[in-house]
Amino acid sequence: MFRPLKTYQLVVDVLLGVVFFLVAWPIEALLVSGEPGIDYGLGPNGRDVLGPLIALIFSGALALRRLSPALALAVAWVGAVVQMGLGRPPSFSDVAIFAVLYATAAYGTRAAYWAGFASALVGALVITVYLMAGPQFAGGGLTWQTLPLALVLLVAAAFALGLSWTTGALVRTAVRARENREAQQRAEAEAAAEQERVRIARDMHDVVAHSLAVVVAQADGARYAAAADPAVATEALATISTTARAALADVRLLLGQLRHRQGDGPQPTLADLEELYAQVRAAGVQLRVDVDPAPPGEPPAAVQLAVYRILQEAFTNAIRHGAPGGPVDVRLAWLSDRVELSVVNPVAPGVVAPGRSGHGLIGMRERAQLAGGRLDAADESGSFAVRASIPIGGPA
Repeated sequence: MFRPLKTYQLVVDVLLGVVFFLVAWPIEALLVSGEPGIDYGLGPNGRDVLGPLIALIFSGALALRRLSPALALAVAWVGAVVQMGLGRPPSFSDVAIFAVLYATAAYGTRAAYWAGFASALVGALVITVYLMAGPQFAGGGLTWQTLPLALVLLVAAAFALGLSWTTGALVRTAVRARENREAQQRAEAEAAAEQERVRIARDMHDVVAHSLAVVVAQADGARYAAAADPAVATEALATISTTARAALADVRLLLGQLRHRQGDGPQPTLADLEELYAQVRAAGVQLRVDVDPAPPGEPPAAVQLAVYRILQEAFTNAIRHGAPGGPVDVRLAWLSDRVELSVVNPVAPGVVAPGRSGHGLIGMRERAQLAGGRLDAADESGSFAVRASIPIGGPA
């Protein structure tokens, strides 16, 4: 029934209603005093209350138009009925009707919206009949001579009342369009932020998980080898230091992107694969790499990044879940239209292979999909295989 309005809006509407009443009251009183011989059945002193009464009703409708358009419309109809019931001609107070019709279209509920439209049409007809057929204005009824004038009056009244309602309907449409546009912009901003969070989470997982897997493997190896050969422990500590520093640099880059929303920094390419292979071999993994055929020229940066990150995560899984000392077979086939990638490693007895819903597998699949390809990961006769196919130059 009542719309939520801000305090200043309520104050403005109330003040507008008061000002309208103060202006309409003397005008209505003057019109009443200028009608000698008509007491409207109110007695000798009753005529004095007609002006304030009609002005008060329409001023109330004007003050309520935004707070409750439906109630304002009902009050305006009451005022019109009282005015016609007393045989009064149209006056200054009727101006409030235009503001009420505007408000029903601009701010009203669906029911108030269509009630305002119906009121504009019915009101035009009522005004025409009242002015042309009323005993005080047309001498008792319509004739063929006054019919053209009645039609003109009907069209004019419908146009005036309909124009007020139509203006409010246009404002309502503009407000709805702005709200929809703002909602769409918020949804797009939230989607972009979510994509950015997913990307950073994926990069964080790829960098941190792989580096920690190498560090853990090196630390375990150094602990067992330190008693027999201290030089091995020293070499392992050097590898741990190098891996941790590289991971720290990558994490700082990602955090800088997250904090300052800057563009992407340098990303790994195929030239960095040898360093990745060296890290994995330093962790005690027997790595066998087969690249046939070689890349034809310089593959797109997105493809190089996808291949690097997929291999990185596959090696992380091999270090964490693979059989100790077991070979890890890597095959890269750079064909003319795509690159075929596979990483197969034996799974240690009693160790559960990575599930299909793990963060690492999800990240690898996202990497492949972002580059326009696909990735499958599954158990194959005691081994865990990661196979991917990424188009070269194809749209994501």
